[in-house]
Amino acid sequence: MGEELPENFPEFSIMYKTLSNQIRKLKKEKENLQGEEEKEIQLKIKNYELEIIKIKKKFPDNFFEELN
Repeated sequence: MGEELPENFPEFSIMYKTLSNQIRKLKKEKENLQGEEEKEIQLKIKNYELEIIKIKKKFPDNFFEELN
């Protein structure tokens, strides 16, 4: 893998894992909701996904996919 990891590697890795788990939980929860509650959860999911994208940009390409 030769590329350098970010300075705060463990923290970013934990954040990535936590956000991913939270997204999965919210998607499951969203299945049972409608209307305004569903929109609120979708907004949370979108925000978490944006954070994941920011984290992924700090790591080498496909870093997290290789860990799975």
